[in-house]
Amino acid sequence: MSRPPLPPFDHASATLKVRLAEDAWNSRDPTRVALAYTPDSHWRNRAEFLQGHEAIAAFLARKWQREYEYRLAKELWAFAGDRIAVRFAYEWHDDTGQWWRSYGNENWEFDAEGLMKTRYASINDLAIDERERIFRWPQGRRPDDQPSLAALGL
Repeated sequence: MSRPPLPPFDHASATLKVRLAEDAWNSRDPTRVALAYTPDSHWRNRAEFLQGHEAIAAFLARKWQREYEYRLAKELWAFAGDRIAVRFAYEWHDDTGQWWRSYGNENWEFDAEGLMKTRYASINDLAIDERERIFRWPQGRRPDDQPSLAALGL
């Protein structure tokens, strides 16, 4: 199965790959997201280490069961060959109503078919008041006119 754009990446294809990943994650569909990874993909997400579609989908299902009203923005940081570095921010609230903005960086490595074979994510959480929220679009795909992380000073 091929998932264009394929490596080696140029600026345009790396930027598109980042946006496609963001769109998938904003769907909050664990199965859809997991299909973008190789069947034996290796992940580090915070302090969790995962391998394979089943583990990834289970992780994402747990994540989105506790991160309510999740909205994510990703931005290309760097790319070379079959690798892409991304920075991101997302907002969500927990079951007590506390809002959070989570910031992080991801390092991605792809196979020749454009499937991600390695993902390393480092993430920090900041408690925010509801009035400090920035990501207020309807759940789902981030609108094209939403300012970038850089433009927002994030």
